[in-house]
Parts: sequence; structure tokens; C-alpha cells
Amino acid sequence: MNTTLLTQTEPDLSTFWALSADQVLVRLQTTESGLSTPQAELVRQIAGPNQLQAPQKGSAIGLFLSQFKSPISIILLAAETLSFFLHDTTDAVIIFVIILLSGLLGFWQEKGASDAMQRLLSLVGVKATVWRNGQETDLPVEDVVAGDVVSLRAGDLVPADSYLLASNELFVNEATLTGETYPVDKQPSVLATDTPIAKRQNALFMGSHVVSGSGRVVVVQTGARTELGRIAQRISQTPPETDFERGIRQFGYLLMEITLVLVILIFAINVGLHKPVLTAFLFSLAIAVGLTPQLLPAIISINLAKGASRMAQQQVIVKRLSAIENIGSMNVLCSDKTGTLTEGSVRVDRIMDVWEKPSGQAQLLAKLNAQLQQGFRNAIDEAILAFDTTDVSAYPRVDEIPYDFIRKRLTILTEIDGQTVMSTKGAVQNILEICTFVDRGTEAPIPLTEVRAQIEQTYQTLSSQGFRTLGLATKNTNGKRDIDKSDESDMTFLGFITLFDPPKAGISETLATLTGLGIQLKMITGDNALVASCIAERMGIDCPDVLTGAALRQLSPEALRQKVVDTPVFAEVEPNQKESIILALQKAGFVVGYMGDGINDASALHASDVGISVDSAVDVAKESADIVLLQQNLNVLIDGIREGRRTFANTLKYIFMATSANFGNMFSMAGASLFLPFLPLLPTQILLTNLLTDLPEMTIGSDNVEPEAIAKPARWDLPFIRHFMLTFGPLSSVFDYLSFGLLLWVFHANEHLFQTGWFVESVLSASIIVLVVRTRQAFYRTRPSKWLMMATGFVVLVVLLLPLSPLASVFGFSPLPLSLYGAILGIVGTYVVAAEGLKHWFYRTYASGPAR
Repeated sequence: MNTTLLTQTEPDLSTFWALSADQVLVRLQTTESGLSTPQAELVRQIAGPNQLQAPQKGSAIGLFLSQFKSPISIILLAAETLSFFLHDTTDAVIIFVIILLSGLLGFWQEKGASDAMQRLLSLVGVKATVWRNGQETDLPVEDVVAGDVVSLRAGDLVPADSYLLASNELFVNEATLTGETYPVDKQPSVLATDTPIAKRQNALFMGSHVVSGSGRVVVVQTGARTELGRIAQRISQTPPETDFERGIRQFGYLLMEITLVLVILIFAINVGLHKPVLTAFLFSLAIAVGLTPQLLPAIISINLAKGASRMAQQQVIVKRLSAIENIGSMNVLCSDKTGTLTEGSVRVDRIMDVWEKPSGQAQLLAKLNAQLQQGFRNAIDEAILAFDTTDVSAYPRVDEIPYDFIRKRLTILTEIDGQTVMSTKGAVQNILEICTFVDRGTEAPIPLTEVRAQIEQTYQTLSSQGFRTLGLATKNTNGKRDIDKSDESDMTFLGFITLFDPPKAGISETLATLTGLGIQLKMITGDNALVASCIAERMGIDCPDVLTGAALRQLSPEALRQKVVDTPVFAEVEPNQKESIILALQKAGFVVGYMGDGINDASALHASDVGISVDSAVDVAKESADIVLLQQNLNVLIDGIREGRRTFANTLKYIFMATSANFGNMFSMAGASLFLPFLPLLPTQILLTNLLTDLPEMTIGSDNVEPEAIAKPARWDLPFIRHFMLTFGPLSSVFDYLSFGLLLWVFHANEHLFQTGWFVESVLSASIIVLVVRTRQAFYRTRPSKWLMMATGFVVLVVLLLPLSPLASVFGFSPLPLSLYGAILGIVGTYVVAAEGLKHWFYRTYASGPAR
């Protein structure tokens, strides 16, 4: 062999399953005896080691600092700087702790991708039996290169994507990669280019393992070029921005825009009025900071932590806290079929005769065939034994003809009532090949030719209904006790064994509940289209169209985006196509959840807004998921969805409360600064106002939520938030200006009295209005949580007593006359009534908004 050619260009083997063995060997420049050590070293220099490369890691410090680049974090950092400048150490420390905890949370989340990669690496840390220099030798998997010939036996892990050269009853478990329930029989062949991964019987893939038999393969793709490697590359990347994270970022940009305008405008006006430049600058910054919901990260973290705790009680473990909000916003749930929507196990549906009636003889012989065979007992045999628990110990095994790929049959010879009887099961067509008669029960058998067309039609019908169907035949050997393949002739066809993976109990009701919650279910499976369509119909999914992986490959990104919206079932789908479906749904405007438990689901779990796995899933799937269910049951997920919506609703309550109240107060201060000879509030008083008004809102995570708030998905709606802020903010300002007039023209307040009076009115109104805007219903008809009521009562008490306490002078306050207290309470009461009326008008006008 000319080894110098190996350094030129890499061969095109992207569709190697469509090539003959000779073509594959020629393109790889190898032989059935494998490579020499120098040749293998040359290939290794080009392709690198056969391992899943970990992502390039930046420094830990860089990753940590990147957590503080969001708009809200930048604003909060500015607030912290201002607080230190004003010698308000307490407030500065509070803000710093909030920012730090938020950054640590994000840092921890991004490391999850690296952990998933390590799980994948651990799958292939073994040795392979490789032909080198014409001899078999055991080498570490990472030393295997394209062109190596590898021998495989039962229990071996497939070291790389390979082409099958020879096989002997080779069964390979590819369930974690393809989702296929049954072990796959592998045999040399040449397939069509568009053959889906689950049907490539001449190809073996890294990460799968040999269940039984043996074979010899030539390695075609190694490392990152393998199917498993492509999955690893996708999940090693930083998780894509979810809908909730995108909403937070856009909300931050909205606040930054308003903040920037206010800072520039208020500073310019105050300087224009010849007020001290430094004082004007500090005042404008304090207003800007006051507009910012400083405790938003803390509120979100508290809400999420409480939500995670409640979800844990419902057997739902949250790994990524933001997923709680996303699960509440989710309006499309994509799910693998096997084990999630179905039981994930092979079951016998019926054992019947040609006329589709139960057959006792067929059931007995099927049981004996599965019980007495001494080869590999697969899932089908286990299903037959589970279907019929009859004791067959009285029937001795006499002889056996093991299963092989050419015959695709298994024959057992046993003794029944003194007679030696053969029972043969296998693929229907292969059973028909050896039959001459058809059993009719108590009557004499009839020639197969009379009913063969009927048998084949029944087989097609059963297959179209989603059943995997086997044939069963028998023969009396008349005392002959040694049988071979030639004895498989002139047999009598007994009937059919039908198998299926049944839908989970109660799945139809569960799917109806999901629909009632406003969530579409889309099944994504590697199984064939007929089976997928049948299972979907059994579960109550209206399935007018099934999109296959082959059809999906023909669609442009734009066409796929349109197609995924109306397609409920995707079948014969490869792992990378699952991710493509998720991304297309997201681009179509959906918040997408994905539920899966295999390696083939890892990239889809990683790409979705909320990845959902189960405790029994492979480690890679659990690492890639955001939420792990302790029970493989969609009902558990439904409880999590409701909890997520409850948490999301309470988070949005804080947004509405903080932005509307803060916007009104800051707008009032900005206006008052135009005609007052002094600042309406000192910068430290503004920060104290913001802190006190945030205290009741810190308890919003415990608040009660109306049933309507969890009936449908809720999402970030910035126009709605903006409308809310611009509606309720000015209302707050109207009553602030009434307070200004009261203080200036009725009580003739000086600077300290004015600042104290407005501080009391501002905090009281902002705290009590929380009870109004927290619900769409009349505030006196819905009960807030006890913690919210206690926090509100505490703030009201503090703000009323603070001007009378020794701390008043620290903040520049002075005592208020009793009559002023009464007037302020009257203004606040009127404000509550007006806000209640405005609320009902607002929700009639903007009925589609997310708040409830």
C-alpha cells in the first residue's frame, strides 16, 4: 500500500452505508487484514485521536465575569457604585450580594455543558480488538483510526462508526442512540443513500454495544466525526438563550433606554435651573437607580428557589432554575416515543391463528420455543414468557436449530405427549418459505396455497397497525430426535405472534390535560412511520401527517419552519434532526420543551428552552436536561408545568409592581425638581424608598395565584409591560402631585417637612398598591399570602413611625403633624380606589396580556 496517499485528502465516506465493502476498503486505503502500525500512525496524525474532544475552555475568571454583562447587571453595578459614593454601605453591600449570587448561578449553569461532555467521554474509555500488522491486538479506543479492522464479540462497545464486513448472528443494542426498542440484527449489505440511521444494518456506531454474536468491521469515522461525536460537539456549546432569559435581557434593555433618557434629561434641566452640578448629577443618577427594580435578581432567585422546592415535592428535580419560568411559558412539548409516551418494553398483543382467533396450540408452542432455546434470549422471548405464565417444565427440550441471519428463524424440538414436535418462529415470510400446510385447529390442515394471499394480507394489515409480527410453524418429526436445517420443510403454519410497545396507561387523559393547558405535543421518534402513526392514534393524537427524517432532509430551513407548526409526529428521525426540529419550532415563535432519556436526545435537550429527562435516563441525557423527573410519567411533568406557571405569574407581578410604582415616583420627582427650590427627595431618601417598597415584593413568591394564571402558557410581553408602566405610572404621579400641592399650599412645608411628607405618601402608596395590582380580580376578592400581608403591614408601620424615631435625623426627616398623617392616608385611600377602577379598564383593553 502506498502510505503517502494517506496524507493527501480524506476520503468521502459521508454515506458509507451506500457503498460496497470493496469500495469502502479502497477509499480507506486498507484491506480486510487491517493497517500496519506506520499506516495507522499516518492516519492518526491527520485525524487525531479517536476521542470526543472537550470544548476549548476559557479561564474560570473570564467565565465568571461574563455573567455580569446583562443590562440589568450593568445598571445594578452602577447603583452599587453610587451607593458607595454616597457612603450608603448597607445598600451597596445588599446590591453586591445580589449581583454576586446571580453571577454564581449563571457560572454554575454554564459548567453543565462541560459536565455533559465528560459523561460522553466516559462512555468510550475502553479497549478494542484491532487487526494491526496482520494480527489481533488490544488497543485503547483512542488509538483506533479510520481503516482499522476491528473484531467484535458479545459485550464489546463499538469503538467508532464502522462498516460491517462479516457477521455471525450479530445483535447490537443501539437504543440510546436511535431509540430502537429491539436489539438490531446487523449483516453485510449495500443500502440506499437516504437510509435512516435506525435502518443502517451494515453500519455500527460509536457508543452502541454488541448484545450477542460476533462480527468484523472496518472503522470509517472516528472521534468528533462520528454520530456520537456530532452530538457531543452540539451539547458542549453554551446552552442557547431560552425564552425567559431573552425576556429578561429585553426588559433590561427597556430599562436602560428609559434610564439613559431620564439621566440626561433631568441632569440637563437641573443644571439649566442653576442648581449645583454635582448635586444635580447625583440626583439624576438616584432617580435612574430608583427606576431600576434593584431586587429583581433576588426576587427571581427567591421565586425560583421556592418553585424548585415545591416541584421537588412533586417528584420533579430542577437543575437549572430558569427552567421553572420556561416550563411555565412552554407551549410545545416534544417527546421521544419509547419509554416516555409508551412503556418502553416489548409486549405480546396476541398469539392467534390465520383467522385471527386465539390458538391454544400456537400459544403453547410459542412459549416452549422461547423458554427452551439456549441461544440469546432477546426482548421478544421475554415478552412471550411474560404473556403466558403457564408452567412448561413437563415438556423436555430435545434439540435446537439456533437463529441465524440467513434463515431468520429459531427452531426447537420438544416432546409433547410422547411425540417429538418442532416449533419454529421467525419473520413471517421466512416461516412461509418452509410451510406447505396451514393449521385449522381440530380439522385437517389445508394447503398453504389456498390461504397464502390471506395470510400475507393479514400480515400487511398488522404491520400497518404498528405491530411487529412473527410467524409460527410446527411439524411432527415422528420420533426423530436430531434435527438440522433440512428438517425445516413441509411444516404447518400455525399463526401469528404480534408484538408492540404499548402506550402508557392513562396517556390519552394526560395528553388531553396538556392540550387543556395550552400545550401542543409533538412526537419525535427514530421508529418507522407506520408504528409512530399507529401509536399516536392510540394515544388520541390527531395524526393527519407524519414527517419522516428522509422528507425532513429535503426541506429548506424556511419550509421546515412552516412544516413543524402543523406536524404532530416526526418518525425515522436521526439525532441531529431532532435538534433541527427544536430550533425550527423556536424560530416559529414557540417556547419548546423536549423530553428524552437517551444519548440520541442529548442535543435536542440542550437546544430546547426546557430540557426534561428522567432519573432512569442515561447520564448524558440527565446532564443535558434542565429538569429531571423522578418518575417517567407525564402526569408528574404536568404538576411541574402548573408550578412553573405559578412561579412565572408571581415573577411578573413583581415586574408590574416595581416598574409602574417606580416609574411613577421617579417621574414625579423629575417633575417636582423643575419648580421646587430644593430636591424633592435626597439621594439617600430615594434609595431608602426603593428598599422599603421592595420589601413586600420580596414575599411575592409565596403569593396565591388564581386558576386562570396557570390555565395557559404565559410569556414575556414587553409591549404589555410598557403599557402597564405607562398607564399606572402616571396615575401614581397624579396623586404624588396632589401630595405636592397639599404639602406646599396647605401645610406650607419647608424642605425637610416636604421630603418627609412625600416619603411617607410615596412608600405607603407603593406598598399598598401591591395588593391591588397583584391580581386581575377585585383586590378584596382574592386573598394574598400571609407573608405578603405581614411584609406590607411591617413597611406601613415602619414608614409611619420612622419620622418620629431617632433615625429620622440620619435620613434628613422631621416629625409630621397628625393632621398631615390623616391627609396622606386619605390620598393613599383615594389612590387605591382609582387604581382598582383603572385596573379593570386596563385588562379589558389589553386582555391578551400575560399578567393574571
